[in-house]
Amino acid sequence: MPVKTIEWLGGKIRIIDQTQLPEQLIYLTIDRVEELAEAIRNLRIRGAPAIGIAGAMGVALTAFQHTEEDKNRWIEKLISTIHILKETRPTAVNLFWALDRMRRLINSTEDESVETIRDRLVEEALSILEEDRQICRRIGKNGAALIPQEATILTHCNAGSLATADYGTALGVVYTAVESGKKVKVYADETRPLLQGSRLTAWELKESGIDVTVICDSAAGFLMEQKKIDCILVGADRIAANGDVANKVGTYTLAVLAQKHRIPFYVVAPLSSFDFSITSGDFIPIEERSGEEVVNGFETRTAPTGIRVYNPAFDITPHELVHAFVTEQKILYPPYIKSISDIFGKNSPK
Repeated sequence: MPVKTIEWLGGKIRIIDQTQLPEQLIYLTIDRVEELAEAIRNLRIRGAPAIGIAGAMGVALTAFQHTEEDKNRWIEKLISTIHILKETRPTAVNLFWALDRMRRLINSTEDESVETIRDRLVEEALSILEEDRQICRRIGKNGAALIPQEATILTHCNAGSLATADYGTALGVVYTAVESGKKVKVYADETRPLLQGSRLTAWELKESGIDVTVICDSAAGFLMEQKKIDCILVGADRIAANGDVANKVGTYTLAVLAQKHRIPFYVVAPLSSFDFSITSGDFIPIEERSGEEVVNGFETRTAPTGIRVYNPAFDITPHELVHAFVTEQKILYPPYIKSISDIFGKNSPK
């Protein structure tokens, strides 16, 4: 792991500004929730687990800022912070999961002092951070068992240390496989339009000394046809109860191509990415971002001014195209409802 993506430093949050990579490694210190919301919205911090951690720390940040106010007004500001952060990005369920966890803690400690609640909120945010570190390691260990002794892996977007508190999800499998002595090469889709694959995945793999090659998204099928890919690893922003997956747009295309070429397609994600309140991918909200990211990305215009643009940030991969889910507890194989039930029991989807 080349970097710490997010840290809590004495009442402030420090993150890497991922919009500056790969040319510059710049850290931002955030001491206002409005700054954090802007950072999440504009992808200065991104990746489902990382923005979940950021959301939890954002609540702790507000708790630190306003401790001398009337307690009822102080709690109102905490709840307002939760609402502000929930409005930043709609698809990744980890953000909502972490904010709901902070809300439950607030509700359970209302009879305690402001100082006690504040300290408990900081502890909870740091627990979420530490839990994610441990989850990444367990995911990596479980997933590495699927990787052949010599393997060439294709990945999409960034699901590494920059997207989590530690090794990452999909890239955590890569890191663990390499550490176990396996010979691994990675092809990284550039991931249009914001190039999280070429800017972020390639950067962190190169920094870690792992063999990585960047390709245009549209070259992936040709690599599969040439039999250059042994498996595909992707992360997930939200997984519906039936196993349908929301991930960075372009993931669905890879899954279809993988099925055509009989290549294992693995989704690597923590159990917190499963959303049992949504029965299928049809009901997962898909963020649509500014068309300027497509036609004027990185301040280079590539289409006529005024042209219409459709820019969904995510797509939905049907569960039947997923070879297996790699989670921190176990690898889940079809049928997914039964596999999930084995873990969650009575709380699993029906």
